[in-house]
Amino acid sequence: MRLSRLPCATALLAACVLVKAEIIVDLDDSSSIRSAASTVAYDMMSYYSGNTSGGIIGVLPGPPPNPADGYYWWESGAMWGTLVDYWHYTGDSSYNDVLQAGVLAQVGENKDMMPSNWSQSMGNDDQGFWGMTVMAMAEAKFPDPPEGQPGWLELAQAVFNTQNDNKGHDDACGGGLRWQTQSYLTGYDYKNSIANGCFFNIGVRLARYTNNDTYAQIALKSYDWVQSIGLMDATFKVYDGAHITTNCTDVNKVQFSYNVAIFLLGAANMYNYTTDDQRLYWKTQVDGLLGATLEVFFPNGIAYEVACEPQLTCTTDMFSFKAYLLRWMATTAILAPYTADQILPVLRTSAVAAAKQCTGGTNQRACGLSWASGTFDGETGVGQEMATLAAMFVNLQALETIVPPLTNATGGTSQGNVNAGVNVNNDLTTTTPATTADRAGAGIVTTIVLVSVSGMFGWMSI
Repeated sequence: MRLSRLPCATALLAACVLVKAEIIVDLDDSSSIRSAASTVAYDMMSYYSGNTSGGIIGVLPGPPPNPADGYYWWESGAMWGTLVDYWHYTGDSSYNDVLQAGVLAQVGENKDMMPSNWSQSMGNDDQGFWGMTVMAMAEAKFPDPPEGQPGWLELAQAVFNTQNDNKGHDDACGGGLRWQTQSYLTGYDYKNSIANGCFFNIGVRLARYTNNDTYAQIALKSYDWVQSIGLMDATFKVYDGAHITTNCTDVNKVQFSYNVAIFLLGAANMYNYTTDDQRLYWKTQVDGLLGATLEVFFPNGIAYEVACEPQLTCTTDMFSFKAYLLRWMATTAILAPYTADQILPVLRTSAVAAAKQCTGGTNQRACGLSWASGTFDGETGVGQEMATLAAMFVNLQALETIVPPLTNATGGTSQGNVNAGVNVNNDLTTTTPATTADRAGAGIVTTIVLVSVSGMFGWMSI
């Protein structure tokens, strides 16, 4: 770390304090990686006020427009998931208590990661991100919740069961999961890759963890559907979604990094879980998805959000996508070790580029998203810090043995409940009326994303 003297914050201070500025990391030194990651984790968590007066436990400020630069509920779950991996890779438990409290505060009335407070902006992908976080907690043997609370495995099962049993899946377009959970939400007529990717991902990881193949067989229907409808093409490029009003023929070909990465991680889990001919099949899927990922999202070996980074039009959500891309690629290299020779080099070059541009903000180390440019792009936020944090700690994999995601046969101890979430009425039209923030969040997130998909990125459909 480079030291820099900043102006005194108040005249009451007798002297200024030396603070760390700019992220300097030696990727051949584990202690240097841990130090850099610790600094970025601290900066990321400075955006979280849920454990302070006026905050909501487990949730980042937001959703917009209260405040305008706030965050939607799903990204809070994604942030906790990043911290689970941070702890797993580095061993730093500094945030474990606040992480556990944050997740447990958002389990919802039915203990299925679908709290009614967020009913007016609840997408299947939103619930799915929280589901992947609790699944990761089970796989990493994160400290169990207090007695009387559902286990991490049980919560993941509840998410999978609610999405399998309730309104998400139907026969429109021949199957697939809808984007939104409720018919009154804008975007309910849209079936997209990320919602189906979350469902596929959680299902195959449950199969691997519990050795219950029923989860995999159900989850594979989503994978097959995504391929059959053209959301994943023959070259394994993954596109955003399509509308049921056209029988899903209007495939929007915008490509986001987290869409292909979520299927890559799911395929790697299937490769690890299966044997013989099935493993050979999943090797072809892993190879195809990894090839498409590297081709589209790593020009010059540096992670690049191709849909928005060139024009600097990334939204708050998009700023975080690289975090999932890098984390899920790193886990792929663990579950399918033969891929490490392709994955680890781009994790390294991405980390070098990410650290170089972390020179913004009052602390002179705030991170942006334009890593390939080599300079800070002026945009700061949780997503940018989350992405840089992931870029740092995943590189420990090249120096140390990272324990693979556990199963109940290899040391996993999280308590499950195969019936969690089954036959739960999640028709949220009967819940407490939405707050102004809920309504604003729902309207803005669905409208902006749909307009963005059909407008700003519409040219990519041609």
